Amino acid sequence: MLTKTTHYSVVIVGGGQSGLSLSHCLQQRGIDHLVIEKRSLVHSWRTQRWDSFCLVTPNWQCDLPGWPYKGTDPHGFMVKDEINAWLAGFVEQVQAPAMEGVTVNKVSRAGESDRYTVDTSAGQFTADQVVVASGGYHKPVIPRMAERLPAGIVQYHSAQYRNPAQFPEGAVLVVGCGQSGSQIAEDLHLAGRKVFLATGNAPRCARFYRGKDAVDWLADMKYYDMPVTAHPLREGVRDNTNHYLTGRDGGRDIDLRAFANEGMELYGLLTGMEGDALQFQPNLREHLDHADKIYNGINASIDKYIEANGIDAPPPERYVPVWEPKEERTTLSLRASDITSVVWCIGFLPDFAWVDAPVFNGKGEPVHLRGVTHQAGLYFLGLPWLHTWGSGRFSGVARDAYYLAEQIDGRRKNVQGSALSREESLASMS
Repeated sequence: MLTKTTHYSVVIVGGGQSGLSLSHCLQQRGIDHLVIEKRSLVHSWRTQRWDSFCLVTPNWQCDLPGWPYKGTDPHGFMVKDEINAWLAGFVEQVQAPAMEGVTVNKVSRAGESDRYTVDTSAGQFTADQVVVASGGYHKPVIPRMAERLPAGIVQYHSAQYRNPAQFPEGAVLVVGCGQSGSQIAEDLHLAGRKVFLATGNAPRCARFYRGKDAVDWLADMKYYDMPVTAHPLREGVRDNTNHYLTGRDGGRDIDLRAFANEGMELYGLLTGMEGDALQFQPNLREHLDHADKIYNGINASIDKYIEANGIDAPPPERYVPVWEPKEERTTLSLRASDITSVVWCIGFLPDFAWVDAPVFNGKGEPVHLRGVTHQAGLYFLGLPWLHTWGSGRFSGVARDAYYLAEQIDGRRKNVQGSALSREESLASMS
């Protein structure tokens, strides 16, 4: 929706679930605002997910402002089309004042004033306050070594992966075993493709344990209410790789050792290439043991909670490895292994170069407390662990959006009160 208005109380950059959640909250408070989206509202869920994609958290955790999950399977896992149908309903419900297909080139302070200037591909706007709700996954990570692969090798980033049929015949190398990498490797493996998986230090988690979903147990334990300031790692938790598991076919563990038993080839960390040979660190066993240690550690914390609260539940269990690497293999010939395709699943980098404000750390990440920066009127929303585990997910963004709306409204009223006081003071002097 285009408008002739050029000044707003609030400009929200980003029209995903975070930006729309805040729009809902600001509408409730009667605060005028504009949402600016580079592509289309909630586009990434339609364009950056593979065909068999499904949620890894149960449906009951889908709870956007005024738009909770309303289906009949709260403990199931919505697939891609169901997620997009649910989000389309949210877009329709919010009716955000939004401009789509507009790129924000720069956000900066407007001279000496407290206003912000928002330069866009559709012209310039000003705002009293700005919220960056564009997420933290901007630049797909593809290492420079990708340039050295033979020209005939088909390469995709995980954001471009759709299904096994998009690859030519031959084996596929999946690089990275976080949530996306492990699920894409499984998708290819289940389709009968030969998969080579270069692992990393991603942790894993049980899908079901002692009678119910591990997510349900962690919710009961208030883990999802823990703020980043109370986490043992503090802000360091934001650098953690997500635990891998899946909601596919009703939900299950992802066990790379089991895949190995079924013919998937596992390697350590991919580090380079020499001639025709890929090179790996000899740390596959370390990666697998680390993932299992986290897996068993989470289950042990659930055991303690069950015991402390006298809960009747099935007996505890401890994961026992079903496969062990016989040796650490550090090289792999592309030609001999018949690898014809590579999927890079090593994440994204943030890119906030367009935000002209002294609020970033040495890694280019915003410094904030619950999304509030030290520069008055500038906020961030939708980042992983912005406040809690759910901040970058459907489960926690509502809490963050309500909080920021309160902060925005409070600042707006303070500024208006100060302006009124100045006007009254000048009137008394005249």
